[in-house]
Amino acid sequence: MAISNPGGLLNSVPAPGKQTLSTNYFDFANAANAGWGQQYLPDLMEKEAEVFGPRTISGFLSKIGAEEAMQADQVVWSEQGRLHLSYKGDVDTTNVITIQSDIDGNGYTEGGIAAHGIRLNDTVIVANAQGVFKCIVTSISADNFDVTVAHYGGTDITGDTTNQGTTILVYGSEYAKATGYNAAGATTVESRGANEPDFKTFTNKPIIMKDYYEVSGSDTARVGWIEVSGEEGQSGYMWYLKAEADTRARFNDYLEMAMLEAEVNLLDNPAAGVDDFLYGADGTNSTGTEGLFAAIESRGNVTTGVTGVNAATDLAEFDAILAEFDKQGAIEENMMFVNRATSLAMDDMLASMNSYGAGGTSYGVFENDEDMALNLGFSGFRRGSYDFYKSDFRYLNDKATRGGINTAAGTEAIRGVVIPAGTSSVYDGNVGTTMRRPFLHVRFRSSATDDRRMKTWVTGSVGAATSALDVMELHMLSERCLITQGANNFMLLK
Repeated sequence: MAISNPGGLLNSVPAPGKQTLSTNYFDFANAANAGWGQQYLPDLMEKEAEVFGPRTISGFLSKIGAEEAMQADQVVWSEQGRLHLSYKGDVDTTNVITIQSDIDGNGYTEGGIAAHGIRLNDTVIVANAQGVFKCIVTSISADNFDVTVAHYGGTDITGDTTNQGTTILVYGSEYAKATGYNAAGATTVESRGANEPDFKTFTNKPIIMKDYYEVSGSDTARVGWIEVSGEEGQSGYMWYLKAEADTRARFNDYLEMAMLEAEVNLLDNPAAGVDDFLYGADGTNSTGTEGLFAAIESRGNVTTGVTGVNAATDLAEFDAILAEFDKQGAIEENMMFVNRATSLAMDDMLASMNSYGAGGTSYGVFENDEDMALNLGFSGFRRGSYDFYKSDFRYLNDKATRGGINTAAGTEAIRGVVIPAGTSSVYDGNVGTTMRRPFLHVRFRSSATDDRRMKTWVTGSVGAATSALDVMELHMLSERCLITQGANNFMLLK
């Protein structure tokens, strides 16, 4: 079945725009409005109909995160590295593993030396296409890249030259009696080398967002025939009240949408020898900031499903998500914010798990009975040791926001996002100590002089006059950025 929209939504004509259109007001002399020119008074319905329901999409971040003030130009934080030593490499020479990267596939060197933590006499598991071998480390090359091992079973490890095709995991160590840390006669700790804890440092910087609304002094004193209403609580017959409040509501949505969608200007990276600028309309360099979706795509996990788009119709995708979370922080409670199609697919999937689902609707298990309205929706479920709490994400459904983009995005459409519940422990460079914070939180500029979380002020000659200009100008400004901590525990559904 197809749903059509003949001629478009006529009630969506008065969309926000900079120009004045004939569709935005009644022309009493126009033939189309001839009823106003006749002698009979029409039955005027003066209350503006709210046909789109709640039009704002903000509130997502307030449910799952927090807001915190900052005074610096950027936020710097560090996150713990993995505790155990596991690496990837290949076997170019018999019993010699060339270390190429850590277990996450990140290659790294320090001054031409491989920065891994494998040491002499460590006992390791070596796994590749040839098999799984328990070994002991017998030597390490001067540049630290080549690790020579001896298999406890006597088998030579050969022949796997696949890039990063071999995994080596340290599981302990073994020494003979009365020996030092290395081979015969070595007694100093320094000859073995100590491992330092690893951590990763991340940074983000705030962006300044602005908007304003302007109305002439005459229009503030002009009464209309439509009684306005809106999300900001405005009411009355002054049309500028609606326009001003809608501008404010839209700006509040922008504050959240920017934290979801923002991107860092990758053209400006002097450290990599790239010094191109992305100029805004005012001629200054736009550095951008890292939003939620960008953070997950660069530092987190992305799934396109096991069986295609909306693969949440079976448990295979969730089992794959669980397997990935097991490799990461294994945080048991997770919140899922998904679009309508994915939400319904998940409901159908969960309902099909009931043995009576194929023969009709069951009662009791889903708290349904014959005397109540049937509940076919699910707000959460448990799979393995993980709890998932599902919620519709209006931003991904509304045609005027991501809902419209997703229609044309194809495989790049965003179905939803999985966000861990609870808090993470990180070292905050501004405070200088380890603190626990929500995985997501917004940082905004603030000081004793100026709070830029959501700053508004009025200028002009209407009300409290600040200038000779016969207008009222409402200005809005915010300076903020989103901090996504532990992005490796997030999942973006595409």
